[in-house]
Parts: sequence; C-alpha cells; structure tokens
Amino acid sequence: MTDVLEGVMLLWFIMVALSVAFVAIDIRSTPEAIVLKWGFVLVTLFIGPIGAFLYVIGCREPMAGMHERYVAAQWRQTLGSTMHCVAGDGVGILAGAVIGSLLMMPRPADVIVEYLLGFSFGWGIFQALFMRDMVGGSYLLALRSTFMPELLSMNCLMGGMIPVSAIGRSAVAGSVSPAAPAFWFIMSMALLTGFIIAYPMNWWLVARGLKHGMLTVRRPVADRMGASDDSMKMDMKPGAPPTVGHQEEHRGAKVAPASIVATTVLSFVVMAAGIGIAIAAGAL
Repeated sequence: MTDVLEGVMLLWFIMVALSVAFVAIDIRSTPEAIVLKWGFVLVTLFIGPIGAFLYVIGCREPMAGMHERYVAAQWRQTLGSTMHCVAGDGVGILAGAVIGSLLMMPRPADVIVEYLLGFSFGWGIFQALFMRDMVGGSYLLALRSTFMPELLSMNCLMGGMIPVSAIGRSAVAGSVSPAAPAFWFIMSMALLTGFIIAYPMNWWLVARGLKHGMLTVRRPVADRMGASDDSMKMDMKPGAPPTVGHQEEHRGAKVAPASIVATTVLSFVVMAAGIGIAIAAGAL
C-alpha cells in the first residue's frame, strides 16, 4: 500500500468521524421520521462527508416550518428512499463481508453471504419492521408489500458494490481482513457506488408509490405548546405513524404487472453486469 493511499484513507476516516458527529447532533432537530434519522447517520458512517452533504441538501430543514415543502421534490423523495435502502442493506452487507473474510470464504461465496444478509436485514428490519405502521401495523403484511421494492433496489445496490469491493480487495494488499483500514475504505467506496447505481431504480419505485421517500414528522401544535422542556426533547417513538408524509409507501398505487416484470429483469441485469465486470477483472 502506497503512502499516498494511506494518507487518503487517514483523511477519509477523519472526515467520516466529523461528518457522523455533525449529522447525529444536527438531525435531532430535523422533523423527520426516526428511522430515516438513523438511516442518515448510518449512511454518513458508510460514505462520510458525502452522506453529510446529502443530508444537508436533501433533508435538513432550511427554515422553521419548511420541511414539508422542502422534501416534496421528487429528487429529495428519491434520495430518502435510496438512503433508507443503503442504510438497511449496508448493515447486512458489511456484516456479510466481515463474516466472509473471517471465515476465509471464496469470493463468490462471500458475495452470496453479503447479498443474503443485506437483503434480509434491509427487508426484514429497515423496511418491514420499522415502516409497518404505513400498512396498518401488520408485520406480515409489511413483509409482503415491501419484498419486491426491496429486491429491485437491493439488486441495483449490489450491482454497483460488487465490482468495486471485489476489484478493490484484490488490488490493494492487506485489504482482505476487517482489521485493516483498507477493508473499510474499500467497502465505503463500494457502498457509495451502490448508492449511485440504486438511485434511478428508487426514483422509479418512489414515483409509482412502491416505496416511501422523505417524511415529515411533527407533534401536534397543541401538544408542543403544552409540553414540558423534557418532553419537548423527545422524538417520536420508532414505528409511530408520521403526522405528515410525502409519497407514503404502498398508498394504493397500481403498477402494471408487465412493468414490474420488466423492471425486475432489469434489476437482475444490473447486478449481473456488476458481477461480469468483477469476473472480467479477475477479481471474482
């Protein structure tokens, strides 16, 4: 590993730490759903200052009372959806990468473990569990209704991640072990690439009401006026329905089955292309 790369990684990790601290503190006053607040913190942990920048331009309330109108733009709605995907799936993917490395799995097996854990965590926890109140509070119904959107987004995310992580870990000496800083730097770059590749798919999903975008969560005015100082500091409990929402998930949108099939095929093509790039580079 060159001194230049070591310097770049050191600077990157410093910026990650500062960015996470900023978002974690600042987002407390942003009238956003608690799961999306955690999502922005996780994404910033994954992609550092870029995550903080996306939070500022995409979710942070510019002026008091402006959040609803601010996040209503389609690109911000899509940003929220993609961020939610990367946050949830990313936790499982990183866990899979660590497990694969510690068990010294062949790289194809490592990719499979990353996919399965990423999809399971993103679908079962970040989508179905945390957002179940959008479909009436039923976890089983939430699992059914979020399966296809999660699958399409996850495929595109992995399509961007696979070549970057596989080629990076093959090219950079000492990057295979989770104990090495290079391992985490490469996975950060892979998640950033996956975010970019998954964004267009999330645009399609949000535009058709198949995924939620940004939300606005405000306590009733009467409650805020009569609240004590301590209760004013409390955020909405996880899973509580938002008072105001934009592009809420599964709002009864009807999408032609043929369109769903075609988009599903496209998502697998995107993932296959990512795998093909890694194979062509001799990294998979």
